[in-house]
Amino acid sequence: MKQILVFILFAAMLCWFMFSPVYKHVIIVRQAVLQKEVDYMLEVGANGSHGYINAAMIAESRDRMAERGFVPGEITYEVGTNSGVSGMDANTPVWRGTGLKLTITYPYQRLFVIDQLIGIPVPATSDRMGATGMKMSEYVP
Repeated sequence: MKQILVFILFAAMLCWFMFSPVYKHVIIVRQAVLQKEVDYMLEVGANGSHGYINAAMIAESRDRMAERGFVPGEITYEVGTNSGVSGMDANTPVWRGTGLKLTITYPYQRLFVIDQLIGIPVPATSDRMGATGMKMSEYVP
């Protein structure tokens, strides 16, 4: 009986050690892709001819993220400025020197199930990974 128990525990630990690095890399890559997308959108949105991040840009971003394996409906975008004005209106772009802020979040999905099986605390199902950035607008009419 002891041998069977030891075998089961050893097999479980072996599986965890084998697969743990794989899903950790998935988290790292997702985080990097989110940050790259934030940086790209801020570069485009804060340039001298835009000064905003509108719904069309967000839709294009969702398409790019879907190509990378993200579920577009689960991605959330928060656009703001450091002056309190809306950063999403093309009719009133953010003026030069005002910070345009973007936050993109995505759920962890069930990436930590293996950790949970062996007793390691995992993020709640409502927790999300995210990337944030701010860039000063270069828009001048």
